[in-house]
Amino acid sequence: MQWEIDQIDPIIIDDPEDPRVAAYRDIRERDLTGRQGLFIAEGEVVVRGLASAASRCRPLSLLLAEKRVAVLTDVIQALPSATPVYVARQPVLDRIAGFELHRGILALGEKPAPPSLAELLADVGPQDVFVVASGIGNHDNMGGLFRNAAAFGAKAVLLDATCCDPFYRKAIRVSVGAVLRTPFAIAEAEVIVDALQQAGVEVLALTPSATERLSDYRRSGPVALVLGSEGPGLPRKLIDRCRPIGIAMAGGFDSLNVAATSAVALHHLTTTALARG
Repeated sequence: MQWEIDQIDPIIIDDPEDPRVAAYRDIRERDLTGRQGLFIAEGEVVVRGLASAASRCRPLSLLLAEKRVAVLTDVIQALPSATPVYVARQPVLDRIAGFELHRGILALGEKPAPPSLAELLADVGPQDVFVVASGIGNHDNMGGLFRNAAAFGAKAVLLDATCCDPFYRKAIRVSVGAVLRTPFAIAEAEVIVDALQQAGVEVLALTPSATERLSDYRRSGPVALVLGSEGPGLPRKLIDRCRPIGIAMAGGFDSLNVAATSAVALHHLTTTALARG
């Protein structure tokens, strides 16, 4: 393997069983069992996000197909000098990962120390918007929620204990790296709602059963959106602690995909002026 690139000293991996890349082996199976504070980032956009100044996470190593080294030259050169950069031919890389890895770009990252709910709510301002997820078990939806939260400038994402891990590889990929930069905390749903309300945040529960429509709502200060899983939606006892809000539907539909719902609601809340009381 030859690279006409200065300041890159990759570690060549010829054996899929090389212990130096054990963390990357059989990715799909390892995703299901957890990684004890570590995670796998996949694809150029996500790995660039991991290595950026906006990331809350630390890159520990890279594993690249030889054909993908040149495209990440700037990222590699900006990494701390002790960060290993492993390079393999595509067939070797596929055997390490356990499937055909067309993107050819992986990184091992370290999760940040999670902030507490109190820390995230310590300095709430009138323009702040929070996303609260309850029972979101689908990794695509989790990734979509984080992507939308970042895109519309939400201050944080607050997850209840029944949500899936946002650091699952697919959730990170769908979020386009937003999981790596967006602060989030985990607590019981009722605890989250109580803490938000005590911090002066109005908490809206997005539900098809609501009589008040999102299009008619005008916030007067900080606000939080509570979103539940598709199908069962939010528990009644949680809705009753919040202000129920719905999105008007046509054609016999009662709701949108939860990620689409979050995008519609966040757009409304972040583009309409605060109501003057």
